[in-house]
Amino acid sequence: MSIAELLKGAAELFPDEVVTQAHVRHVDLPGGVGRFALVTLDNGFDHTKPTTFGPRSLANIDAAIDQVEKEASEGTIVGAGVTGKPFIFAVGADLKGLVGVKTLEDGLASGRAGHDVFKRLAGLTVPTFAYYNGAAMGGGVEIGLHCTYRTVSAATPAFSLPEVFLGLVPGWGGCTLLPNLIGADRAVSVIIENSLNQNRQLKGGQVYDLGIADALFEGADFLEQSLLWTAAVLKGELAVARPEVDRGEAWDAAVARGRAIADAKVHGAAPAAYRALDIIAAVKDGDLQAGFDAEDRALAELILSGELRSGNYAFNLVQKRAKRPAGAPDKSLARPVTKVGVVGAGLMASQLALLFVRRLEVPVVLTDIDQERVDKGVAYVHAEIDKLLLKSRINPDKSNQLKALVTGVLDKAEAFSDADFVIEAVFEELGVKQKVFAELEAVAPAHAVFATNTSSLSVSEMASKLNHPERVVGFHFFNPVAVLPLLEIVRGERTDEASLATAFGVARKLKKTAVLVKDAPAFVVNRILTRFMGEIQNVIDEGTPVAVAERAVEPLGLPMSPLVLLELVGPAIGLHVSETLHGAFPDRFTVSPNLAAVVKAGKRGFYTYDSGKPELDPEVAALLDQGDTVLTEEQTRDRVLDAVAQEIGLMLAEGVVAEPEDIDLCLITGAGWPFHLGGITPYLDREGVSERVNGKRFLAPGVASVPV
Repeated sequence: MSIAELLKGAAELFPDEVVTQAHVRHVDLPGGVGRFALVTLDNGFDHTKPTTFGPRSLANIDAAIDQVEKEASEGTIVGAGVTGKPFIFAVGADLKGLVGVKTLEDGLASGRAGHDVFKRLAGLTVPTFAYYNGAAMGGGVEIGLHCTYRTVSAATPAFSLPEVFLGLVPGWGGCTLLPNLIGADRAVSVIIENSLNQNRQLKGGQVYDLGIADALFEGADFLEQSLLWTAAVLKGELAVARPEVDRGEAWDAAVARGRAIADAKVHGAAPAAYRALDIIAAVKDGDLQAGFDAEDRALAELILSGELRSGNYAFNLVQKRAKRPAGAPDKSLARPVTKVGVVGAGLMASQLALLFVRRLEVPVVLTDIDQERVDKGVAYVHAEIDKLLLKSRINPDKSNQLKALVTGVLDKAEAFSDADFVIEAVFEELGVKQKVFAELEAVAPAHAVFATNTSSLSVSEMASKLNHPERVVGFHFFNPVAVLPLLEIVRGERTDEASLATAFGVARKLKKTAVLVKDAPAFVVNRILTRFMGEIQNVIDEGTPVAVAERAVEPLGLPMSPLVLLELVGPAIGLHVSETLHGAFPDRFTVSPNLAAVVKAGKRGFYTYDSGKPELDPEVAALLDQGDTVLTEEQTRDRVLDAVAQEIGLMLAEGVVAEPEDIDLCLITGAGWPFHLGGITPYLDREGVSERVNGKRFLAPGVASVPV
């Protein structure tokens, strides 16, 4: 089947494609080197709508290569290059088209179409150049890999092969060409390690250092410098040297390292990483066509997998739903925030102060119960700003400006009399927080919004003794504040629209993913995780060995095991949240006597790491008082998943969030839940747990699953 026939069939499956044009223009290279054909990829939109490749886009690139091929054969050009529109090179295949594929044959056609078009660049009779002028991902990276040479802009903010993160493999040459260009170990880092580390992106300088690009130029005159470099290469004045790729034991060791990374991250629960590694292993001998054929097969089979549908669903949640929070008030109701107050100066409060001053660039003032604590909090923020300066993340002027904006005083009246937004991060006890808000109401302006960073207490109760409870809102961050994007915004019973709109406006400026949550015990993430962890703890208390309970949930591919997560959160905090939820829902949430014993003994977790890996602490093992009911891993997993499905069903019935999508968005952005699960509800649907427990699916068939 010809390329045109392949693309015509694919286009029929994808009527809504945003089509990328491939404009061919000609430039005379410096120094009289000759005429050069430059192909610019452009979808006609600005940088906020990145260039993607669907079937019509590939057909346009194919047509451009027809022209370039003819000119090359006629001898009217000395070379050809590919670049992108301002700030964007290309971000790869349009996933909306891939999820429309319903048969293996159509999936194979999608893979072959990309290969057949891109391979033509390598087959031209003149040298070809890719000029990565901006963001490049997936197929955008791969089209460049088919070229003879590559340059990259130092201003490139994001460069990656993210397919494994989404449940695919780099299927248009990435798995084959990249290891053959830079070696298997570096390729494993890009394709496997970065993808499974929350889709970590490379900057332009890193792309050059890895050897993916042959030259690095500043963004301001990137194309001009790239063309000068191209002329020097074509004249023979500049030879591009690349290290020889080690095809011996180092290649095998790299693949083994990749498998260890995949095992640690997904525990065999998602196939994409392993399929990618199989291809990398198979192309050790440099047989590119065999690699391309293997990519086609893997791509076709993974396109029809539940993991891709879940990954695409998760991608849409964080890229689209996160930008339009369900239930958020009209933006026009938000009041301006020109000064922020932080009550408390401990670690959490100091992290919040740093975030507010960096993102809002307004005065931020901290208070606490004594001057030593205040000074320590301000010093922490100043030290973190100094670190940003040392890393060249900010310049000296910005450092001085930010440090000048952060101050601390003891007197709340002095601190907050002109503040527009005040957030408390004090001890997690209702009476303490009520006292703080009463003090705030006496000194802060009438329009000021009062926010609480509580993780589990009632926002409505916190505000109940105020004259103006309507201005209190929950503003629950996740630790570490700088890393986790989620911000649960909690509407109290009497929170008004203006205060809520202001909270959402602040969240946008903080670059956080805000989800509107009802004022219900522990809100979303902590409620689900506490039910999840509680059931694990129950099983252990009843007699199942710790190791069995931990292994039981490995097939979910969670970022860490339950007891390692408990260690990160802190056993005392975990116990406190379980006590809060037991008080609210005693029939479903238990308080583990073993966990209480661990906390009482002052232990920081269940494990020691003396051997370099987690092992049950003998002192903790001695504390455990277990029954004699021993479950298998499968029985444990069923019990845990049933509990989670029940809790999510109840939360949706209570209206804690608007839809199941918000549950998934919270778990992905607040707890690092895997993309390949789509959060949690697609997995529960796919495994039949939702229907077993609640009698129905959370999501309609096809939303995050393969259509029937």
